[in-house]
Amino acid sequence: MKENSNKPQIIYILPNLFTAASAFVGIISIISAANGHYGKAILYIILSLLLDGLDGRVARLTHTTSKFGLEFDSLADIIAFGVAPAMLFYFTYGHSFGKFGSLVASMFVVFGAIRLARFNVTTGTYEPSVFIGLPIPTAAVVTSVWIAFYLEYSFMKGYEWLLIFVISGLALLMVSNVRYPSFKKIDYQKANFLKVLVWLLLVFFLLYLYPLEFAFIVTSGYVLYGIIRAIYNIYRAKFPRNI
Repeated sequence: MKENSNKPQIIYILPNLFTAASAFVGIISIISAANGHYGKAILYIILSLLLDGLDGRVARLTHTTSKFGLEFDSLADIIAFGVAPAMLFYFTYGHSFGKFGSLVASMFVVFGAIRLARFNVTTGTYEPSVFIGLPIPTAAVVTSVWIAFYLEYSFMKGYEWLLIFVISGLALLMVSNVRYPSFKKIDYQKANFLKVLVWLLLVFFLLYLYPLEFAFIVTSGYVLYGIIRAIYNIYRAKFPRNI
């Protein structure tokens, strides 16, 4: 009887363990960036993303979603996807801009926190197929990929101002009303198995051949898609007869 009564409580630990791991890896990313190990810092942010995706799926599979888990996940996200990419940005090239670089790094964290708070209080009030504002994990990954691209290619040197613009733009997009597609509610039962397999293989091949370049194009394209669609919707609303 004692084992059965404790079993539900033990199950609740599992998804929160992934959340704790995500926060832990985020801290390691910050330490790596501070020590100048930027490649490791970027990889740790990507690992945090994987762990963050697992905690929600494990909670849904085990039916252990809870208010505590939601709040804990948000706090972990602030570390892994707010502070970690902001410090990565600052230690790589943000510090060269002085106080302005510090401001941009701080803005990324603060706006990321606002994005998470808004998500928590508005979940269930809009269609589940979209995100209102750029999700903070996406902003973190885009930041990491752009920094990796900057570190990899010498022709990016001298264009640090562009990276400042990108990081600032990502921060503003997180608190904007720009809608981004969510892939959480995809009906896999209705998906064509062959088409999905072909697309996944193509993605795998491109990642194998050009991992950084492919990630750069895909993540940047996702961000631009939301912006372009928002502009198109505004134009269609103002000039419906021209569409």
